[in-house]
Amino acid sequence: MQARPPIDPYAAGAATIPGAAAVAAPEGAPALPPRVSWGAIIAGALVAVAVGAMLNILGLAVGATAVEAVSRDTPSASSFGIGAGIWLLVSNLVGLAAGGYAAARLSGTSDGTDATLHGLGVWATAFLISAALLGNVVAGTASTAFGAVSNVVGGAARGAGSAVSAVADQANPQALIDRARLALTGPSDPARMSTEQRAAEITGLIGRRVTNGSLSDAERQRLNALVAAEAGIPEQEAAQRVRSYEAEAQRLAQEAEERARRAADAAASGTAAAAFWVFAALLLGAIAAIIGARSGMRNLLVVGAARRRVA
Repeated sequence: MQARPPIDPYAAGAATIPGAAAVAAPEGAPALPPRVSWGAIIAGALVAVAVGAMLNILGLAVGATAVEAVSRDTPSASSFGIGAGIWLLVSNLVGLAAGGYAAARLSGTSDGTDATLHGLGVWATAFLISAALLGNVVAGTASTAFGAVSNVVGGAARGAGSAVSAVADQANPQALIDRARLALTGPSDPARMSTEQRAAEITGLIGRRVTNGSLSDAERQRLNALVAAEAGIPEQEAAQRVRSYEAEAQRLAQEAEERARRAADAAASGTAAAAFWVFAALLLGAIAAIIGARSGMRNLLVVGAARRRVA
């Protein structure tokens, strides 16, 4: 009986047993079982957050020991800020590398691509956990601040209400009514008007100037007459004073607008710079998690392949 050629069970391709029909299968079929280990990813993310928090607390302790209030040998605020930023970045990178290593090791994978994906899973999960924790801290701080402001505003409102009530109790309502009637039915000649009447009308005209941006000729003449009567100066000098006040107000408005534009431009530039730094920190964190994961994947040991013969 003639012996059949040996069959290598580890050779690629279809079965080569004589008499067996060759079966062709499309690429990817049958589907491979999933190789993701969510338990390992979550454990790695927790390790990353814990290690990062531990190192950040250590950095806070080191920074606190650098404060020398008595000897006045404390580093500047800019030095503190730069040092804190560098420490925060390094702490997070070390934490993510440790988390990626733990996830790859616990998953038991020996494939580099699988380890890389597990490291990215640790990076994303740790980011979400940190964002949730930070959001809770910010929400708690905002809630505390809102409660304090509400208490202060409530106390001020109660105090103002008490003060108004006391004034209303002491004031004579009939006297207030007579005063309002006198202001509304007083003379129209600025020289015969009282100081309160002129002040009220000047305030109204100035408010109209601010709201509309300009005054009509009749309103301007009325304002000049009121200012002349109030200040005891000729109407021509009062008109010059009004024009100088308008020019000063226009200059102040333009300066305020320019300062607002510069502040908005600085805020936009700061926001863009902060966004770029955050993006760089996240990218470095992903790279650190991948490096840690690829360092933690298991080595594939090849013991040997036994060959068998089919008689």
